[in-house]
Amino acid sequence: MRVGIPKEIKNNENRVAITPAGVDTLVRAGHEVWIETSAGAGSGFTDEEYQGKGAHVANSAAEVWSSAEMIMKVKEPMTAEYGFFREGLILFTYLHLAPEPELTRALAESGVHAVAYETVQLEDGSLPLLTPMSEVAGRMAAQIGAQFLEKPYGGKGILLGGVPGVAPAEVVIVGGGVVGTNAAKIALGMGARVTLLDLNASRLRYLDEIFGGRLTTVMSSPYNLEQAVAKADLVIGAVLIPGARAPKLVKEYMVQQMSEGSVIVDVAIDQGGSVETIDRVTTHADPTYTKHGVIHYAVANMPGAVARTSTLALTNVTMPYALQIANFGLADSVRRNPALAKGVNVSVGKVTNEAVALSLGYEYKPVGEVLDALKA
Repeated sequence: MRVGIPKEIKNNENRVAITPAGVDTLVRAGHEVWIETSAGAGSGFTDEEYQGKGAHVANSAAEVWSSAEMIMKVKEPMTAEYGFFREGLILFTYLHLAPEPELTRALAESGVHAVAYETVQLEDGSLPLLTPMSEVAGRMAAQIGAQFLEKPYGGKGILLGGVPGVAPAEVVIVGGGVVGTNAAKIALGMGARVTLLDLNASRLRYLDEIFGGRLTTVMSSPYNLEQAVAKADLVIGAVLIPGARAPKLVKEYMVQQMSEGSVIVDVAIDQGGSVETIDRVTTHADPTYTKHGVIHYAVANMPGAVARTSTLALTNVTMPYALQIANFGLADSVRRNPALAKGVNVSVGKVTNEAVALSLGYEYKPVGEVLDALKA
């Protein structure tokens, strides 16, 4: 199979979908890899390194897209890339389609087989291709929150961990999954007082145990959430429902009760955001806006800021799935691997992820019903 790797064009997206080691894996298995020139530069990989492992370097994105049977990316295609879609093309990337009606329509109308990293799901419910970026984003959320609490960034001018004789910041994390756990790890490590809310009592019990009681765990409810948010210096949104839009748990009236110069970092913005006052996606170039005196950070590609770490972590988990698709084709790979089947969001014009279909008003077609039409 010919695998294409275009350069990412989202604002300040420095990740790349494959490392030279990943190229080596595909080439050794008998596949071709075409990568756009400078695609790996933001992650510290040169064209020469890719060529040394057998990749062909293309001079343009058009050349990569037009010749590939499977395109591997990091982020969802931008509008400028929709024109490259064509029937039968396999697109393997993060998609986050629930808040993206235009992209979903473009994928369906073109006949692309769109496989989303974030909905590949194992039997135990874990999301192996989302987990490493959730780990990165969770850890970054605490760091970013600490930065924007500084006065030069518009914050209230407090140090997350305080100092002897001065109280540390109050950090509230909404959601106890991978993002929330990693955010708590860093915030606690920086010395903050951390409260984490989740609906799952078993998860709260687990987190209480692994953090040795240093983390305050609270059962999530509108009342408990309101009480926690009101006292918070930093709120981190870490809610995820695989494939679906994130619920708006932090209401506007809750944000209005926060003190001026507080900070909200909503990691759930990829899925539409979990904070009611998050009304737009921000970028690394212009990452925040202020509403009700509270700084809102809503960058949808947070891990792109630490591209080297993120690219290495992402390739570690995507390559086994990419190699399976390249070796056996998409239809056979989906039949062989139920986890990968859950990753197929759109195929032959049908929306094959139930959460996406429900979020956007499409008829849902199970992957099994369209298998016979998968010719890739």
